[in-house]
Amino acid sequence: MNVSRSEFVPVRGVRLHVRRWGNPDAPTLFMLHGWMDVAASFQFVVDALAGEWQVIAPDARGFGLSDWPVAAHGGGNYWFQEYVSDLDALLDHYAPSGEVNLVGHSMGANVVCLYAGARPERVRRVVDLEGFGLSASRAEQWPRRLKTWLDELKAPPTLKSYASLDEVAARLIRTNARLDPQRARFLARHWSKQDEDGRFTLLADPAHKMRGPLQYRLDEVMAVWRNVRAKVLHVEAAGSPTLASIAGETPLSEFKARFQAFPDWREKIIDDAGHMVHHDQPEQVAALIEGFCA
Repeated sequence: MNVSRSEFVPVRGVRLHVRRWGNPDAPTLFMLHGWMDVAASFQFVVDALAGEWQVIAPDARGFGLSDWPVAAHGGGNYWFQEYVSDLDALLDHYAPSGEVNLVGHSMGANVVCLYAGARPERVRRVVDLEGFGLSASRAEQWPRRLKTWLDELKAPPTLKSYASLDEVAARLIRTNARLDPQRARFLARHWSKQDEDGRFTLLADPAHKMRGPLQYRLDEVMAVWRNVRAKVLHVEAAGSPTLASIAGETPLSEFKARFQAFPDWREKIIDDAGHMVHHDQPEQVAALIEGFCA
């Protein structure tokens, strides 16, 4: 197993934890994890890379070993634009010039795709692992969403705790039945921490479970995607349950028409995998990343 090094980078009053694997002089891949996940999630892909790469992967604010902003911890929200601006700051820190290769899973995929449209001159390649965006919002949905947000501010969500790391690993396997037990135990160590009572809690601010009051404006998102200069590789699990959930009653071909906004886009489908494709088939994912970014 390749061992990562931990670093902390201050960004607008928040210390972001960053994992680094490999030789600092090697070509670099920046990897962003998904919602309710951590940077260590990419360990299996890193181990499967055949060539020499440096991999830099941050814990997003409020996840892993990164700080919880005080406002959010007090029952506020995490704004998606902050994840994009955090990436901008980290790239200024680690790669202040030139083009970069960005890999993102789920939420992290949405972040890197938006960043590639906001700073097109900075991005060489984008690998999008199971990143679909969200269902387009409708104006008539906003009153209920605004009310829900107000209610959650008064009664913020909480996260369950677990008696042992084995229970945490079992929780991961319940979510992803394909997850190898040994990998689940590795992830459990990085996905949780032991509290003063001896129980294990997830390394995530419960405020992430709040939906927030902002609507998802697909037309605005697609306008950013049209500005992307980089080649984009979309990697999707065959019969992706996440895609089906987000698309809802919308036919998948109609839902995925949104990707036509990218000027240079292609996709690869991975069999025998779910939403956590980088856990289920890390060797295939690593090969696709290397072939695309080499």
